[in-house]
Parts: sequence; structure tokens; C-alpha cells
Amino acid sequence: MVYQAPTVKKAFQILDLVAKRDKRLTVSDLSRELGISKSTVHGIAQALEGTGAIVRDDKTKRYSLGLTLVELGRKAYARIDLRGIARPFMEELMRSTRQSVFLGIRSGNYVSIVDIVESTQDLKITAHIGARLPLLVGATGKIFMASLAEQEAVRLIRSMKLRRDTEKSIIDPDCYIEEVRKARELGYALDEEEYLQGVRAAAVSIRVPGMPISAIWVVGFTQSMRDANMTTIAIAMKETAAAISRKLDLQRLE
Repeated sequence: MVYQAPTVKKAFQILDLVAKRDKRLTVSDLSRELGISKSTVHGIAQALEGTGAIVRDDKTKRYSLGLTLVELGRKAYARIDLRGIARPFMEELMRSTRQSVFLGIRSGNYVSIVDIVESTQDLKITAHIGARLPLLVGATGKIFMASLAEQEAVRLIRSMKLRRDTEKSIIDPDCYIEEVRKARELGYALDEEEYLQGVRAAAVSIRVPGMPISAIWVVGFTQSMRDANMTTIAIAMKETAAAISRKLDLQRLE
């Protein structure tokens, strides 16, 4: 028998919604979107505010996430060494594809790069660890959106302005949504010079129960990432992501 704790469930629904919204939310906003009475939302919000999980602006009466959750997230990532576990697999993927391999996590409306294995080729794509990419660009944007439920992905895509970084950038929300659906079906996403001219990329997600979704992506110049190579690269990436996920899951259960 599974013990039901309705208040705890509602508290997490409130936290989840506050985390997903760019703007701060009032009690009325939370009540309307979650279908929970205002009095219940008010009571739970006060309790969460008391723990520092959310904070309220005294002037606007709107809520945003508090530092308590940031600290909990930091401790969770410290316990599970994402970079340390992923690194050997990323190095092997770089050797097999000969392209730079990136590892990143979603940070609100951005994707933060947490590790890079640079290609050994003279001409290569690189960046610094800690750099942030806008959420809805390139292969990473598609694969992170594909990891969400369809309704949530569509809402986010339609609420955020799609960027035109190159002539091949997808700025039509409907077309972008179709690309996300394709990525969800295939298990990988492609960037066909949509973020940087002359650069292609492929991305896959890393999923482990109880952990935020992360992703790895391979990036290279179009002359070295030709059409004939993309299927092979995508298969290698999916195998790599699956291996990382298994190793992370084992550590999580220890």
C-alpha cells in the first residue's frame, strides 16, 4: 500500500511551477494554474517560505525560488559526480567521432556547459566550462524540450522567442515543435548550422530517475560531420548516454 500525502504532493507542484516560470507568481496565479484553492496554496506557500524554499517579494506579493533549493541541488550534484562518471565515456566518444564532446545541464532558460572533451583535430569547436547557451538553440534546445511532456514543451516554445542566429535557424514555433517531436521519436536531435554557420551538432539526453536531465552533444564543422557520418555518430551518442545513465543510476542507489 502506497501512503498518500496530498499536502506534500501539492507543495512539490507549487515548487515545480515556480521553478518553471520566468516571472514570479502570486497565490492567485498558482491557484489558477494548479487547480488548488487559494487558501490551500496560501498555507503551503507560507510553510515553504518559512523553510527558504521560496521567497516572496513584499511589494508585489509574488513568489520565486529560494536559496534553500539551490543549496540542496548543489549537494545532490556533489554526491553524484556527473562529470567524473561521464568523462571516460565522453573521451571514448570523442575518439570514435573525432569531434568535440560537450556535457551540459539545463539552468532555467539556459544550458550550462559542465565539461568538454575537445577534439584532437587542428580545427575544432570548443568553449569554456561554465559557459551558458540559450535554451532554445541548436541540438541541445531540441533534446531538452524533447525530454519534457508534449504540453510543457509546446508551452515553453510558444512563450519564448526563437532566435535567428543563422540563415538556417528555425524561428517558426510550429516547425520547431515538429523538430522536437522528431527528436523525441529518434532519441537524438540535430543542429544543421542553425546556431553557428558551418557547424553541425547532435545531442542526446542522459536520464536517471530522481536526477535532473542532462545531455551530451557532439559538435564539429560541416566538412567533418557529413550526412553519411551523422547516423553513425547518433548511434554512438545514444550508446554513450545509455552507459552514462546506467553508471549514474548505480551510484545513486549506493
